[in-house]
Amino acid sequence: MDSNNINNYSPSSTSSPPHPTTTSTSTTTTTTDPVQSWWESVSKARSRILSLSSILPSHPSSSSFSLSSLADSDRPAISLLSSPEAYSHISSSLSSPLSGSGSDPLCQWLYETYLSSDPNLRLIVLSFLPLLSGIYLSRIHSSDSSSAPSLAGFEAVLLAIYSSEVKSRGGKPVVVQIPHLSQPSLYHIPRNKPHKSQVQAPSTGVLSPPLEPQIAIKSTKRPVIVGVALDCYFKHISQMPSWSKVELCRFAAAWAGQDCACQDKFDEPDDAGYFLEGRNVMISSNEIEDNSGISESEPKGVRIPLPWEILQPLLRILGHCLLGPLNTQDAKDAASVAVRRLYARGSHDLVPQAILATRSLIQLDKRTRETEKATAANTSSNANTPAKAKKPEILLVSK
Repeated sequence: MDSNNINNYSPSSTSSPPHPTTTSTSTTTTTTDPVQSWWESVSKARSRILSLSSILPSHPSSSSFSLSSLADSDRPAISLLSSPEAYSHISSSLSSPLSGSGSDPLCQWLYETYLSSDPNLRLIVLSFLPLLSGIYLSRIHSSDSSSAPSLAGFEAVLLAIYSSEVKSRGGKPVVVQIPHLSQPSLYHIPRNKPHKSQVQAPSTGVLSPPLEPQIAIKSTKRPVIVGVALDCYFKHISQMPSWSKVELCRFAAAWAGQDCACQDKFDEPDDAGYFLEGRNVMISSNEIEDNSGISESEPKGVRIPLPWEILQPLLRILGHCLLGPLNTQDAKDAASVAVRRLYARGSHDLVPQAILATRSLIQLDKRTRETEKATAANTSSNANTPAKAKKPEILLVSK
């Protein structure tokens, strides 16, 4: 599967490879009319949804649901993105044992859809990235990977996302300015004001080096390509549905490996798992319950190598799922399990970066839950405290 070249993956006779240097020359004019632009976007989304409906089998659990019905919406792409029934339907096909090959029509649809210029259609593809990358990496590193079918379809979608990011970065690294402690900031004031000659300029840290164009996924480049795809998912995570985030958290927990007592180091010693106050749920590494319509008790994926290229964007996503104020409780709970699993993995592998990052997220998660618990207790106490009866108002009316 390392030798599959993306230029050999042809979803249709009209699609072009997602190489970052490829540009379209067929259209030389731009649309300035917002109404016409909106209608073209809606028409394109409807066409893609109808195309998807034609390649998927009927929904096994719901005879009343139809993908084609989403095409009649005023915002068809957003309707597809926010539909749990559609996600369950597509996920069922994407999880098939024979999925991911170069001839897989669903992978071809994802590939072609991401190559479109419509941002909402691209969001649909990104929403399935956790499932696609989870299945892909788990099959690559499973014990029976030698007998697994070709995964050229999965790799083409990952390369399309990677190549798009290569083009957007323009050959430049992703850097961050690291302030020096001698300089005042929003969070501290230096005790001793440094002399002008002692003032040091902020240093520059490289989060991601410049990306090189790739036309195939080789084993040495796989972590970088998957990591860039996850980073692209993180950039749009505020627009991702909750079930997509839960999917990624479950795979992250499975990638970390088997249960270990280290994951409960920061929890109460008398708890067998991690009890979440306010919900009748016992979070353990064996089962994660949610109400998103795609609840599964069996673990997802297998233990895989976790180089920093994959772990860094993965921890950013988990941090958002843990602390994002608009996230569902299911996403927070799933991320809580995943972070503890990754902490245990980092402790066994002796990876300082992973230990520091996961430990910080665990502490933040605990404080957030303690604050929520205290707030709920105060609210309940105030609700049970009888209020003093108000004196009747006396209205003075002049005659």
